[in-house]
Amino acid sequence: MRALTVRPQQADSVEVVELPDPVPAEGELLVEGVALGMCGTDREIIAGRYGWPPPGKDRLVLGHESLGRVRHAPEGSGFATGDLVAGVVRRPDPTPCGACARGEFDTCRNGRYTERGIKEVDGYGAELWTVEVEYAVPLDSRLQQVGVLLEPTSVVAKAWEQIDRVGGRSWFEPRQALVTGAGPIGLLAALLGVQRGLEVHVLDRVSTGPKPDAVRELGAIYHDDSVPAVVKKLQPDVVIEATGAAAVVHDVIPHIGAYGIVCLTGVSPGGHSLDIDVGRINRGIVLNNTVVMGSVSANLRHYRAAAQALTEVDVNWAERLLTRRVPLAQFSKAALQKQPDDIKVVLALGE
Repeated sequence: MRALTVRPQQADSVEVVELPDPVPAEGELLVEGVALGMCGTDREIIAGRYGWPPPGKDRLVLGHESLGRVRHAPEGSGFATGDLVAGVVRRPDPTPCGACARGEFDTCRNGRYTERGIKEVDGYGAELWTVEVEYAVPLDSRLQQVGVLLEPTSVVAKAWEQIDRVGGRSWFEPRQALVTGAGPIGLLAALLGVQRGLEVHVLDRVSTGPKPDAVRELGAIYHDDSVPAVVKKLQPDVVIEATGAAAVVHDVIPHIGAYGIVCLTGVSPGGHSLDIDVGRINRGIVLNNTVVMGSVSANLRHYRAAAQALTEVDVNWAERLLTRRVPLAQFSKAALQKQPDDIKVVLALGE
């Protein structure tokens, strides 16, 4: 079989190689890869800035945004040949911390978790892959073109869950949400906000192209003004920050509404300095009972919530997020480099 591999922390080492077909262990599914979503984490690994190979190996099979069809399932597993599935990314640490032992491995306390295609376990970027039955998530057959969005949707499903939990410390009936960034995470966060009945606003820099159109077709409101201007005007109850841009984070926090929640989902690169009035920000957070929190990864509960959310989505809208499909056989590093109108690039793993 062919697989997309890299030597972690070695730039320009990504290539498609031939590997032996995997043999499923007891309790595992054998899955034919259908599609693989590419994201910023994959690009960082390809650039040599991140990633760890499996123990004893020097190459890592990339890919954590998976979609496949079951080729073989153990008897009594609840899966059958032809079922559409995705695989969970993170696994608990071998000697579980308190969170991992309770199924909350997305909030592992000791950092000894592993992640498919990222940290010490091969990913889903192959024509065939295996996955433990308990970490396989079934998808509705109507999602065969867009099911690769499950993993990023699980990330925002967790973010919304965490927002609800924090808001529940007092009376909390949010009506208005602002999402900063109209990439895949931002648009999927907006989708879940609309599904929750909120008035959703999305802020991004571009004024034309697929992003504004996708926001408006969702029934949300698109903005391309400055961050301070939009946040001051709206004073939203909830902000989901999906750019990871330090300047955006800086501009959002002081202007959130009273008892507001800012959920950071974008990872900021280091090396960027800003002049910050810490006293002003601290005063606003304290006097308004504001919360600023981070959210990353997802557990099984979030994957199931994401699968339900995608079942309810307009598939035609979701397909608009997959702006480029690149066959694995035609892979090149250049094919994964972001283009101006890209939202999500997908590798097609099958014929």
